[in-house]
Amino acid sequence: MLTILLGLASRKFGDYLPLVVADNAGDALWAMMVYFGFRFLLVQKGLVYSILFSLLFSFGIEFSQLYQAEWIHDIRSTTFGALVLGQGFLLVDLVRYTVGVLIAACLDKGIQVFIRNPRFKR
Repeated sequence: MLTILLGLASRKFGDYLPLVVADNAGDALWAMMVYFGFRFLLVQKGLVYSILFSLLFSFGIEFSQLYQAEWIHDIRSTTFGALVLGQGFLLVDLVRYTVGVLIAACLDKGIQVFIRNPRFKR
């Protein structure tokens, strides 16, 4: 939920953020949300599965933006459709998604290490 809120805030308050953050944070946070979703669904699997499925899903959504039929364009013209399916294909979005998924995986791994630390259990 925090990732979704941060992603929406990065779009709404982008004028108040540094340009590099405003331009890239939304897509990276979207991919992080996808990662956390797959991690939740694949809790018994390793991090690599969540990383791979997240990248496949995110890249699939991005490449789907090359398809421009009227019915899907109508869906993309809604707020929800634009948030989920995006608007237009950008090659740089693939980099943003990759960075977002890798940051999420690093956070995930870091939290796991922290929780497994014997000093944390005291």
